[in-house]
Amino acid sequence: MSQTVSEFVIHRLQKWGVSRIFGYPGDGIGAFDGALGKTDRNGTGIEYVRPTHEEICSLMATAHAKFTGEVGVCVATSSPGAFHMLNGLYDAQMDNQPVVAILGQQGLASVGTFTQQVSDLERVFADVSCYTETIVSPDQAQVVIDTAFKTAMLRKQPAVVILPHDVQSLTWEEPGAEHWVSRSSDVAPSLAITPPADEIRKMADIINAGEKITFLVGAGARGATDLVLRAAEKVGAGVITALRGKDVVPSDVPFHTQQLGLLGSLPSLHQVQRCDTIVLLGTNYPYGEYMPKTGSARGIQVDIRPEMLGLRYPTELNLWGDVGATLEAVLPLLSDKSAEGTPNREWQEEVAAEMVDWEHEMDAQAEVGYSDGVNPRRVIKAVNDHLPEGVTVTCDAGTTADWYGHHIRLRRGMHGDMSGRLATMLAAMPYAVAAKFAFPDKPAVCTIGDGAFQMLGMNELITVKKYMGQWENKQLVVVIMHNDDLGQVSWEMRTEDGNPMWNGSQDVETMDYAGYAELLGFRGVAVRSDDDVEAAVAAAFAHDGVTVIDAYVSRNVPPLPPHITAEYAINTAKSLLKGDPEELSVVVDSAKAMATEGVERVKGALHIGDRK
Repeated sequence: MSQTVSEFVIHRLQKWGVSRIFGYPGDGIGAFDGALGKTDRNGTGIEYVRPTHEEICSLMATAHAKFTGEVGVCVATSSPGAFHMLNGLYDAQMDNQPVVAILGQQGLASVGTFTQQVSDLERVFADVSCYTETIVSPDQAQVVIDTAFKTAMLRKQPAVVILPHDVQSLTWEEPGAEHWVSRSSDVAPSLAITPPADEIRKMADIINAGEKITFLVGAGARGATDLVLRAAEKVGAGVITALRGKDVVPSDVPFHTQQLGLLGSLPSLHQVQRCDTIVLLGTNYPYGEYMPKTGSARGIQVDIRPEMLGLRYPTELNLWGDVGATLEAVLPLLSDKSAEGTPNREWQEEVAAEMVDWEHEMDAQAEVGYSDGVNPRRVIKAVNDHLPEGVTVTCDAGTTADWYGHHIRLRRGMHGDMSGRLATMLAAMPYAVAAKFAFPDKPAVCTIGDGAFQMLGMNELITVKKYMGQWENKQLVVVIMHNDDLGQVSWEMRTEDGNPMWNGSQDVETMDYAGYAELLGFRGVAVRSDDDVEAAVAAAFAHDGVTVIDAYVSRNVPPLPPHITAEYAINTAKSLLKGDPEELSVVVDSAKAMATEGVERVKGALHIGDRK
């Protein structure tokens, strides 16, 4: 039975394990969409999720790849629809995720003729994609689709397939043994790369020589949780996770000190300052100022992306390989330093003890009252205290990421993620919706600022309304940090540039987000007082449906780093002297936060109170 190129591509996607497409229609991809509709009607199709915007499609495909480990697939029409895909594809590129984008194009005869909605898509997508190709002949369809998937999987990057409208409807036949015609395979490549035995031996020797070992673990170690913990326990290592690797190591591991850097912990900072050996596992941690000083610690890096090796720190051993496969190979060669009284075990216990003090400090910061709004830390801590098993928590860029890093603790079986290196605003909402499709029997939480929610995030409540009937577990909690301010940038103006916050660029037009949720038939709860936080959050997690928590938080609570540098303090002071419109509130709120920090650190140093 003959089939069209579009029908073949759909069947080939299924061979590659694709069960869900995030797409938006248009005439440039019309025949392909028609074929998708045909397979849907006869019960052999791929689930088609159509959100409100093509950018959301690509962000959801990226999130799908992050949460499931599968290749995410997104589909859009020619020029305008395709261009909207770029942001989400850059998110995939920068966070090393395999995504395949199938983009429509006007008919082949129109290319290069200045016809409506025709553009040079190959040129446009060349920077974001590891493989960009146009299918111009049915004979080419098989090899282009297969190469797109294999390349995306191997390089952990997005690939782009351009499908002109007239080619979509051409008849496809199985390619024969002909000159210039490739007959390709739909078998996935193995990614379980193990470094050579002599390199594994060197890795073991370096680790065995260390007494204060730190593992810095990123999202590239997903799937290797047990191996990371076995290695850390055996050699007495402390563990730090990069923000995107937060869910790789469970929060109840006592020597896991959470994140590093501006939104990290003081114990993590102390680890990198004091360790004699640092092992980077599946991370491209970008902030060199928080890494050990050159020469103070021996360094090892393991990564599946060879170009990332030795990029951030002068490591003496760089191992190209899968984190899990590499740890499995090195574990038998590691000396057991876990016994009581060994320097390694004492180091690990020191790390764990300091983390107890840090958690007390974070709890105290969440209890501080501010006169100009709800404490945002209190909101996120309450969310953390109510997280159900198996939940997925998404976090947006901005100060929300600070509160997520400081207060969210992901237990085994939970998922958490965000737009990492790109750090695009609004991603938390499509990420959360993608999580509901990936795990329809599990709850999800989206934490997002009001600016990001307005950007495109609030549109996705419409998508939720459309599809939530398909989800076995309908619980989705959307927590909006409502402060009428692009808060992260306001603080960056102060702390990085010494400039006052400027209302012209920073103010976010206020609106009733709880009322908007109710308009769509969801629960909306406005939280205007610290006293209302606990009840609102508890009710949201007791509801098998969608709840939007509209938290009217202070815009001036400082996202304090674990260690305040002179530059941070001086620039903030300069910004206030230049006439910051929030000068008084910034001074008062910062003083409260810093006073709490000081008190808790003194109590920790003197072992005052219950520090267990």
